[in-house]
Amino acid sequence: MCAVFGLIDYANHFTARQREKVLKVLSKECESRGTDATGFAFNHRHGMTIYKKPIAAHKMRLHLPQESGIILGHTRMATQGDKKDNFNNHPFSGSTGATRFALAHNGVLHNDFRLQKQYNLPKTNIETDSYVAVQLLEQSKALDFAALISMAEKVEGSFVFTVLDNANNSYFVKGDNPLALYHFAHEGFYIYASTASILDSALMRLGLLTSFYTEIPSICGDVLKIDHNGKLTTAKFDTSHLHNWDYGYLGNYPFSYWQENTDSLAVNQLKEFASYLCIEPEHIDLLLEYGYTTDDIEDMFYTPGEIECAIDEALCGNAYCGGEW
Repeated sequence: MCAVFGLIDYANHFTARQREKVLKVLSKECESRGTDATGFAFNHRHGMTIYKKPIAAHKMRLHLPQESGIILGHTRMATQGDKKDNFNNHPFSGSTGATRFALAHNGVLHNDFRLQKQYNLPKTNIETDSYVAVQLLEQSKALDFAALISMAEKVEGSFVFTVLDNANNSYFVKGDNPLALYHFAHEGFYIYASTASILDSALMRLGLLTSFYTEIPSICGDVLKIDHNGKLTTAKFDTSHLHNWDYGYLGNYPFSYWQENTDSLAVNQLKEFASYLCIEPEHIDLLLEYGYTTDDIEDMFYTPGEIECAIDEALCGNAYCGGEW
């Protein structure tokens, strides 16, 4: 339950200080999806900077050069890899020839260890599952649609990847995790976040919802590229492999068996995420019995306090509560 977010100010609509304010507000809104670490990547005349710390977004202090108009961001809820070891936090740095890039990921990959063995990827001290995407891109020797499609068709699990290269090209690889991307064409910038509710809340606080914008649609299987001039191009990847679950406890059952039981697997993943928020697995069962879907429950995680209210409601709906039935 991490968040990706960022600003693509291709027409230099904002000053550096205004961009800092936009990123500050946007990153704080993204805390609803992760407070373990916060990171940014941006280019300037001396190269690319990746600035990250194992702290919540509201504690970060970001200083941008005037020429740094395109910024990639991430807030993390750690699931694999200790947040205190900053190399485990996003964005990650990678390179293909003369191209340097930064990558951030929202989701969980289940086959990272298998991919490391299968493609003989070099061992590193980075423990985060997301880093295998960087290594696969580096092995492709290029950063383009073909490399991103190849990577997306190898990884299994849930994801949205965002990538920024040192030529200020931004890429979005859309798996089944959410992404909201708005284009303010008149002003000359794009802004994005993991969910529309996060993005709308940030834009309201910034006073930008009064401006006209276009929502850029994306579905699972899309790869989007926005170049340094704001031009948008797209490609597609095959999504049929995404949930070939690679958990060790699946044993030797054929994939067809697990495909027929995706609902139970979704619940297990939901409970795993819930545990990081100190929510008991039986409370997830209670919400499901009360009529909420797995998607409903996941959406509750994005608004602080909402899932606790739903649990209280479900408890009161199944027991004598507050002096009334």
